[in-house]
Amino acid sequence: MKKSARGPATADRRRMLDVLEQFRIIVKSIRRHYQDVERRAGVSGAQLWALAQVAGQPGCQVGELARALAIHQSTASNLVRSLAARGLVSRERRGRDLRQVHLYASAKGSRLLAAAPRPLIGVLQQALSELPTARLRALQAELAHLIARMRGKQVGAARALPLSEM
Repeated sequence: MKKSARGPATADRRRMLDVLEQFRIIVKSIRRHYQDVERRAGVSGAQLWALAQVAGQPGCQVGELARALAIHQSTASNLVRSLAARGLVSRERRGRDLRQVHLYASAKGSRLLAAAPRPLIGVLQQALSELPTARLRALQAELAHLIARMRGKQVGAARALPLSEM
């Protein structure tokens, strides 16, 4: 059965455009937050989130940071390197295995966090973390279906890249 121009096809097109508008709102909100972070804190959104993670888990290692931020370990290393160069994070080798580097927020890093715009982890990450488990699962499943239908997707490259760097 073919859909008429005024029937379900029109309603489906309107719904598709409504969803597209919702994605625009999400992307614009993310961009605005990260611009505010850079303007007010002087660091990128990814750097702020990394710094907040290090401050919240003193002594963590780069691999743990990468997992906490859902980014590649080399990306986490680059974030730590830039934070350390600005004096916001210190890298220390402690214990018997001196190959292990432990991360700590410096006093300067702690002051930056105290004055930084909220949420420290980003507006999308915060909103996702506040969703009930059932809604988060449903959203994950629906987005997986959407991504599966997209042509020219960049799954591998996009998975390990912080939103603030997109």
